[in-house]
Amino acid sequence: MNYLLLSSLSFFVGIIVGLTGVGGASLITPMLIFIFQIPASIAISSDVVAATLMKVVGGFKHWQQKTLDLQIVKWLALGSVPGSLAGVWLLHCIKCSPNPNLDCILLRCLGVAIALIVALSLTQLLLKTFFPNLKLPSPPEWDLNTNYGRICTVSAAAILGCIVGITSVSSGAMFALLLIAFFRLDSSKLVGTDISQAAILLTFTSLGHLSLGTVDWSLVLPIWLGSVPGVLVGAKFCQIMPQRPLKFAIYGMLAMASWKLYQV
Repeated sequence: MNYLLLSSLSFFVGIIVGLTGVGGASLITPMLIFIFQIPASIAISSDVVAATLMKVVGGFKHWQQKTLDLQIVKWLALGSVPGSLAGVWLLHCIKCSPNPNLDCILLRCLGVAIALIVALSLTQLLLKTFFPNLKLPSPPEWDLNTNYGRICTVSAAAILGCIVGITSVSSGAMFALLLIAFFRLDSSKLVGTDISQAAILLTFTSLGHLSLGTVDWSLVLPIWLGSVPGVLVGAKFCQIMPQRPLKFAIYGMLAMASWKLYQV
């Protein structure tokens, strides 16, 4: 294991997360599987624990900068935390079943989850880039001062949280799409809100994965050493960096990773 390379690549991923709010687990988990040949179950659990500190540091930085919406973070967490724990419980059931093939199942789930993220995110980005004047039907805005808005928010967050609990991915990307579609957040608060809710979600998800016994601390520590400084750098420059070219590059890498994971 080349721990210096792992920390260096994690630093790069941390910058991406700090800049865009997406890409952490979606990049680190495939990196552990393909570059370092780590089994899927260990890669996913170790990445969840490692990503928690990265998101907490990034969320705290955005809180200091006042670039987040605390009310949205609270209601998303009320749904995503139980959902993620339900996802971890499903992993427990798979692991305890007769003749389980946990790694094979997780690789397929991971590939499908990343493909879904890329498809939805890329469609939204392409429409904004090439058809800026295109008028599409807008989904209803979820007002958190109403019961309807709160129920929709908690329900959607629970579904996405379950996906995170099983695969470790989409704690940033899928929630970012939710924020864009239903909350109309301006760009100055979008990334900070996304990272902050992911910090709460992953804190509880990581506790569940620790109970699985598949966390490798020799992977977690080098990822922390690289990703935490990286996310601080990214958060510092997120308001001045052009987002679209960076996101196109990220989605291209994620698409290739998704295809490879599904073919394994």
